[in-house]
Order: sequence, then C-alpha cells, then structure tokens
Amino acid sequence: VQLQASGGGLVQAGASLRLSCAGSDRTFGNYAMGWFRQGSGKEREFVAAISRYGGNTYYADSVKGRFTISRDNAENMLYLQMHSLRPEDTAVYYCATATLASTDYHDYGYWGQGTLVTVSS
Repeated sequence: VQLQASGGGLVQAGASLRLSCAGSDRTFGNYAMGWFRQGSGKEREFVAAISRYGGNTYYADSVKGRFTISRDNAENMLYLQMHSLRPEDTAVYYCATATLASTDYHDYGYWGQGTLVTVSS
C-alpha cells in the first residue's frame, strides 16, 4: 500500500490542525496504523497508533489529551486531529502501517512521505 500524508502547515501556538493520510487501496484496512514525527536534528518518535478496526488507540504521553488518531477504512483514510499545538510539536509527521499497533517505528513497514507541521510561539 502507498500512503500520502497531508494537512501540515504553519500555525501559531494553541491552534489546531488535522493531518490526513490516504491509503492507495483496500489493503489499507488490513493494517494497524501509526503516526510518527521527526523534528530537526531529532530522532523519529512515536505520536499515536490505532488498531486495524480502530478499536484501540495509543498515544505518546506528550500528546495525550491533545491529539486524536482515527481512521475510516471505507475511505482508506487515517487522521490525526491536533489541538493546543505547541512549538515543540514542530516536526515532519509521517503515517505508517504495521501488522499490530506499536510504539516502535521498527514495527512499521510502509511509510508516507511526511507532512511538515510548524508551530510558532
């Protein structure tokens, strides 16, 4: 499956953004999905993950209560709703597939190209 992430942009602290990740075909529904991010000069870090049918979600402590991951398998879409954005959320955000939802990026196989989120103070 190919993934296309979108929705990034430049926003002020406290704003909201919704990222989207479009899967190329119906195999999208066969995978758990995750969002990761990588800031400049930093390692890629886990943000959120969702199980294959959306029944289970997982979040990094740094985004818990501010971000919500969701998916629409009928539309082959993954979302990340982000509220109360902070400058430290600035990063390139990637969506990726996994057999099972995981916080470890090594467990993810297919990756989207990333979308840049910049949060100004």
